[in-house]
Amino acid sequence: MSQVVSTLPSTPRRVPDRMALLAERRRAGLLLATPAAVLLFCLSLGPSAWVIVLSFTDYRLGVTALNFVGLDNYAELARDPHFWNSLRNTAVYVAVVVPGAVLSGLGAALLIESRSRLRQFYRVSYFMPVAGTLVALATAWEVILHPSFGLANLMLEGLGLSRMRFFSDPDMALLTLAGIGIWELVGFNMVLFLAGLSTIPRDLYEAAAIDGAQGGLDRFRLVTWPMLGPVTMFVIVLTAIRAFRVFETVAVLTQGGPNRSTDVLLYTLFTEGFRYFRTGYASAIAVVFLLVTVTLTLLQTRVFDRRVNYDR
Repeated sequence: MSQVVSTLPSTPRRVPDRMALLAERRRAGLLLATPAAVLLFCLSLGPSAWVIVLSFTDYRLGVTALNFVGLDNYAELARDPHFWNSLRNTAVYVAVVVPGAVLSGLGAALLIESRSRLRQFYRVSYFMPVAGTLVALATAWEVILHPSFGLANLMLEGLGLSRMRFFSDPDMALLTLAGIGIWELVGFNMVLFLAGLSTIPRDLYEAAAIDGAQGGLDRFRLVTWPMLGPVTMFVIVLTAIRAFRVFETVAVLTQGGPNRSTDVLLYTLFTEGFRYFRTGYASAIAVVFLLVTVTLTLLQTRVFDRRVNYDR
């Protein structure tokens, strides 16, 4: 007995409008991003814009009145020998710290990665300077490098060498600060390089060994170094930015001396703005600092990006 099944016409589904969905997602994204955008403007973009405005005025801290002076502050910067001295000292500091901190961080990461025992201990030991406050670390270095009772000079005397004036010798003070800066940045760079080393496939080393790369130097040259290209570029750019904004160690240890041999750009900004209360002039220095930092970052990214292999 055959049964006849009657089928009712199905109600067509309402297909949502694609444009409406995209608009709804866009509104949701803007709603979620609004708090972060407001916070970014209040803490970064807004103050930066106000500093740029102040750089064209003669404003002094504590004075309510201000006058627009155009480019007079920048013209004074161009004639100021103290500004050029601080810019030159900053450039020397960056030129010493960046290669020293990058190479030391890479070497520490390779040593830790090659050891199975005490790996965690070495990681914590190298990273401790990053976790500590710079002012406290600078105070510790002041005691270690003290000309009379410092541990460094006591060790030099024990080796039969003469004492050294680490912070009072104009020819040595900036290099001493650069050495402290390298020590501060090694741990942070080491962590970044360790993260990069963990992403390198092990089979690449096996393939290199089959091709005849038996020594550690050959494996580093053929596998490790090319694969660390993106991480290395990031570390170099970040280290250059952090070295360029050196301030705490100078403020605690040398105050720009002796004879302005350690007077770096940010310390000059600090003295002009908060010691001499020349806020407009200090704002012009801040704008120059921002422009130099951005230009340096873009140049480094442009130069190293061409030599980096992003293929995994």
